Amino acid sequence: MNAKFIDLNAAADFLAPGAVEVNRYQSEIFDIVRRRGVFGQRVRQTPATGHPSRFFEQTGIVSPTAAQAFVDPRNITAVNGTPTRVERSLPLKALVSQINYNLFDMEVGTQQAQFAYLQAKDLADAVEGLMRTHDVALWNGNDTSLAAPTTLQYFGAGGQIAGGGNNFTISNAQSIVDNLKSIIAQMVASTSFQVRPTAIYANPVLLDFIDRELKTIYNVVLNTTEINGGLRVKALSTQAGDIPLIPEWALSYTGTPGSGTAVFPCYIVTEDLIEYHWLTDSNPRVFQLGLPGSLQSQLVVVKFGSVVVKGASYAHAQVTINR
Repeated sequence: MNAKFIDLNAAADFLAPGAVEVNRYQSEIFDIVRRRGVFGQRVRQTPATGHPSRFFEQTGIVSPTAAQAFVDPRNITAVNGTPTRVERSLPLKALVSQINYNLFDMEVGTQQAQFAYLQAKDLADAVEGLMRTHDVALWNGNDTSLAAPTTLQYFGAGGQIAGGGNNFTISNAQSIVDNLKSIIAQMVASTSFQVRPTAIYANPVLLDFIDRELKTIYNVVLNTTEINGGLRVKALSTQAGDIPLIPEWALSYTGTPGSGTAVFPCYIVTEDLIEYHWLTDSNPRVFQLGLPGSLQSQLVVVKFGSVVVKGASYAHAQVTINR
């Protein structure tokens, strides 16, 4: 019988008289991996009414025209009017993630006592990973309809706003700041709806172009304002007040910035009108499954819900910017 042995040199960093140096690691894992986005933490969370979740939108009031409202006081005749309401619905979607813990590996880790917190960290990361997917899909989900779903993903807020038709383009030769302020002024000036945008979301690279434009042309440095979670961002003075410019890494751009042909999406939104309709719980839920024959501990993370942009055609705007 030929016994096989592992050479200690293969595991040791250094061998010498009176010294055997083996691999040791810090007990904390260096981790600055990107996780949650800002948008998902700022939209309104509300329980779904069912599947699909339903609501009514009023698009007009009982308002006769001047010719119908003003009549001869000695010959009063009234024209019947009714408010205009539209039924809306959104289908709920499902997100799921799973993580397995091998019994043998867990017991080895416990005996080594080097990464005692690792199981809890990996479970938390599984939840955060699902929420990262959720946050990206809140903007970019590839479904194309709320009434007749076409995919299993969300109908992203970006797609809903673009589909609303309130779309603008700022060319490379035009001022970003002047045009954004003009678009917001047009929205606030609406005679049909009481619109007051609350935030501008864009990629940080585009927001840097705004900063540099203000410094170069107007010699102005934007003030900062605090939003949820203690995050401080720049604010742009508009006819709707000081609107925060919120950097959103999930809003990607195409092309090379500064070439004049890079395309940046930017969204002017009224955040109170963007809702996430959740089922059972607004947070992900973790379920532990029974041990299979492999003795693996299986945990499944589940989240049900969907995002809706109310007033997509008038309370929000998509702005495409070339730089």
